[in-house]
Amino acid sequence: MKNTMLDNFACIPISKERSSNSGLLIKKGSIKENIKPEQWAKKFRSNKRSKGGQSKGSIKIHSGSEDLPRMATGSVAISRTTMDKVAKTKVTIEAYYTTLIAHTRERRERVKQLEEAMEREGLDDKDKETRRALYALRETEFLRLKRTRIGREDFESLKVIGRGAFGEVRLVQKKDTGHVYAMKILRKKEMLAKEQVAHVRAERDILAESDNPWITKMYYSFQDQTCLYLVMEFLPGGDLMTLLIRKDTFTEAQTQFYMAESILAINFIHSLGFIHRDIKPDNLLLDARGHIKLSDFGLCTGLKKAHRTEFYRGITPANVAELCDPIGTKQKAMTWKRNRRQMAYSTVGTPDYIAPEVFTQSGYEKSCDWWSLGVIMFEMLIGYPPFCSETPQETYRKVMNWRETLVFPVEMPITNTSKNLILSFCTDADRRLGRHQQSIDDIQTHPFFRGVDWEHTRDRPAAIPIEVKSIDDTSNFDDFPDVDLSWNAIPEKSETNNKDWVFLNYTFKRFEGLTQRGLKNLPL
Repeated sequence: MKNTMLDNFACIPISKERSSNSGLLIKKGSIKENIKPEQWAKKFRSNKRSKGGQSKGSIKIHSGSEDLPRMATGSVAISRTTMDKVAKTKVTIEAYYTTLIAHTRERRERVKQLEEAMEREGLDDKDKETRRALYALRETEFLRLKRTRIGREDFESLKVIGRGAFGEVRLVQKKDTGHVYAMKILRKKEMLAKEQVAHVRAERDILAESDNPWITKMYYSFQDQTCLYLVMEFLPGGDLMTLLIRKDTFTEAQTQFYMAESILAINFIHSLGFIHRDIKPDNLLLDARGHIKLSDFGLCTGLKKAHRTEFYRGITPANVAELCDPIGTKQKAMTWKRNRRQMAYSTVGTPDYIAPEVFTQSGYEKSCDWWSLGVIMFEMLIGYPPFCSETPQETYRKVMNWRETLVFPVEMPITNTSKNLILSFCTDADRRLGRHQQSIDDIQTHPFFRGVDWEHTRDRPAAIPIEVKSIDDTSNFDDFPDVDLSWNAIPEKSETNNKDWVFLNYTFKRFEGLTQRGLKNLPL
């Protein structure tokens, strides 16, 4: 049946202007395809009459027991409940076709990779057919396993390795394969209360879309009544923040290595059309070989108070003289080191790495990530970031007055080439290195990176080797003693007031993860 209610609603962009009875108005002229509200209402009335509904005199859209009368000519009142249903339908349809297209694209890419691998290996036709048959079995197994439900009960909780304001990260082991993962757990109620749904969705979508050595790989995502779960590869090297705390400072050679890898990781995110906006040492993770992988996409941006302009409203501009700390470099480094880990877990966080234009909301582009990387480079060589202070408010003041407060301490001499690169990143957005959207050639050709083999960076040994004793070695992470590792009981009723539809299509299962589960059943 063509003339369905969904057809009618699908062509209507919803206006957010509220009516006096808390419904929403669809304004005259706001309907696509030049369909006027009167025409839509006429179609709706004819549908109702054909089903024994109400007469021609008025329109009623039911929401529970409440009938909403017809509003002024040219507009129709729709209840909030109906609007939620429309939004849910729209999200469901969009999610279905987006997922379908993505799966088709991924299958084609896997076939392409298989054919290229067989060509490189120089297989004859018979061996190629055998390999294709095995691949077909894996694809069939993948499709079968995709239809099976996955939940937290499929994982054994081993240890808590991270904690934040809205959830935690656990080391878990999948029961059927024995593989070890890092599971990020986020509370839905907190995400809705803090308006973080868009950020959580952004992280999930980026991780699902990305299959790149510079990005933390996600294998599964799912949800239950209370929480969202992201199951990702476990990176036993910890993060760059931990390494900086241990080493105090890096040599220029070590700094060159981590800067080069960070640049390639950030550039990949930019190539997908995203701005990270929260580049900091905490989000630069290290794999078992000590190489960089970027994490936390969208989740941290706006998640903490220090990332919101409102947090700093009412702060009076300080005199430049007040912003210049009299304490020495060594004391400042010790204070920063002592407080750094605590700030990472706080709900306020630290604004040390955020570009000025992000604070002012004056419009920012991908180059704001290069500012953050310049601040990190300063910290690598000096031992603390250039704008660190006792409070986030003071740090904010320093960032906004960066022309006066970005000072290199004389007792920690670094080369002019290093200074030039830092100042090329930490400058006005329209003069910043990397501001050109199409490439990072201007960054890669800077004299500081002379001798870097950009094509094979991950192939060489890490500048600082990472010692990993086992697949579940957590020595590079903080300890959280006396933590109950059992899964909390899931309530029968959702805690999110029937708003779970905003998390539709959150589930994701990666090909490698599921086919590992079914490999033991396939012929070799």
